[in-house]
Amino acid sequence: MPRFTFSLRNVHQVREAGMVQTDSFTEALDAISEHLTAQEGDTLEIGVTGFPPAHYTCIRSSDEETASGWRPARQIAA
Repeated sequence: MPRFTFSLRNVHQVREAGMVQTDSFTEALDAISEHLTAQEGDTLEIGVTGFPPAHYTCIRSSDEETASGWRPARQIAA
C-alpha cells in the first residue's frame, strides 16, 4: 500500500503536513480532503517517495461558499 506525503500551504506558510497510506492516489486525495480545512487558493503538494510531487490548488464551486475540490496547479516551465 503506497504511502503518500502531503503538505497544505497558503502564500505565507505550510499550514499542515503529514502522511496517508491508501491503495490509490484518488483515495489519498479523498482522505486528505476529509481531514483538512482548505481554503480557496491553498496549494496541496502530494507524492510518493521516488517521484516528483503533484501540486493542486483548492477551488470553490460557483454555487458554494466553501472550498469544494482540487484542480491541478499550473507549473511554470523553467
